[in-house]
Amino acid sequence: MKFKEKVAVVTGGTTGIGLATCNELSQQGARIYNLDISVPDTNEHSFIPCDIASYSEVQKAIEQIVALEGKIDLLFANAGIHLFANIEETDIADLDHIIDINIKGVFYLLKNVIPVMKQQKAGKIVLMGSDQSFVGKGQSAAYGMSKGAIGQLTKSTAIDYAPFNIQVNCVCPGNIDTPLLAKAVDRFESLSGLSKAEVATLINEAQPMGRIAQPIEVAKTVSFLLSEENSFMTGSLVPVDGGYTCQ
Repeated sequence: MKFKEKVAVVTGGTTGIGLATCNELSQQGARIYNLDISVPDTNEHSFIPCDIASYSEVQKAIEQIVALEGKIDLLFANAGIHLFANIEETDIADLDHIIDINIKGVFYLLKNVIPVMKQQKAGKIVLMGSDQSFVGKGQSAAYGMSKGAIGQLTKSTAIDYAPFNIQVNCVCPGNIDTPLLAKAVDRFESLSGLSKAEVATLINEAQPMGRIAQPIEVAKTVSFLLSEENSFMTGSLVPVDGGYTCQ
């Protein structure tokens, strides 16, 4: 088992890509700590209630894990939110919410986890990007901005901490069958007047592979990036998008 005795922190591990990654890492021997505001349906993984938009909650959660385990080997900063809106439709409160979770929340995690990994002189980190870390999409002003920021944060952090044997990469999914996508589809459906089936057809046809992905397909990429098999990749933005961004 490639993650035997490894301690992994996953944010947003209750549903979607986060849950699939928790399961994938756990099956390979990792001890999982899921930091989320949503309570999971099972107690298969250790759960710590945590709003990553709160620095004090993140700090407390990481301190709790270190007190229990004495280390943190792996971090998947997955938690995030989506907003389907252009600039005029984006309320300032919505903008602040996106920034607090998608940008500041990731920064808070890094600020608390990196000193632990730095002391260990080892660690692997994956941040959650998006196809919008590479390309623009309509009705995604705030969300796209946040994921562009995560791409740059990945690169800068990778450079700063490479001397300490800490690898930092970014997984960049396209359209994945998750609750996050379902919410975006619902909003697009209400704005466009199209049916859910028509929206699904449009999304599938926009992908070169003709379909959206399942969360496990992203989880397996994250698993590789966090594993010892990944010995020389750092600062990389890795698309898992069925070819969408290569068009």
